[in-house]
Amino acid sequence: MGIADASRRREVAAPRREDTAAPRRRLEPDERRAQILECAIDMFGDRPYAAVSTADLAQQAGVTRGLINHYFGTKRDLYLAVVRRMVDVPPFDRITLPSGTVRERAAAGVDWLLGVIEEHGSTWVAVTGSEGVGDDPEVQRILDEADEAAAERVLVLLGLTGTDNEAELLAMVRAFGGIVKAANREWITRATLTREQVQMLLTDLLVTLVTETFPRLRGTRA
Repeated sequence: MGIADASRRREVAAPRREDTAAPRRRLEPDERRAQILECAIDMFGDRPYAAVSTADLAQQAGVTRGLINHYFGTKRDLYLAVVRRMVDVPPFDRITLPSGTVRERAAAGVDWLLGVIEEHGSTWVAVTGSEGVGDDPEVQRILDEADEAAAERVLVLLGLTGTDNEAELLAMVRAFGGIVKAANREWITRATLTREQVQMLLTDLLVTLVTETFPRLRGTRA
């Protein structure tokens, strides 16, 4: 074998500078915290609370258990952060509210909500239902506050704020929220309904509340 052949073999064997992997960027604290939270969201959606360990989560996120404790504390604290993230529905001021009929506004609001839920569907179902941590007062408080905030936003969407029977309207919308959770379970967990069918169901129910039930409620207060 000649010198030229040996030289060519060394060129083939030697890695090219542009083929070498670039050094990994060190994540800022907020980015690292968000990364851990996203991994936890996925894991709590795939497994029951008791089946999730911080060791597994650390391995999945590519961090140490100590770093998870640093950012979130205990596993329960991390789960509470997941619950808050799942039920923290962005306010309507981040979207353009429709100005059409009651059905058009209801349909737009339901479609927007389903889009928010769909991003982490299985985890949303788990934390808002019985698959979560169980009878935990702190979890229940977070869910109750989220239900109240969601009911208030529905009244804003439908232009029903500031009425003398707002407390009763909020109570009815919170009850409607229970149907929202059940319908999304049928769609996301059981696959017995499609997204389009859930959209139709919830829109029809919301329109019925506004056009039939709410006016009758005013009559009961007369």
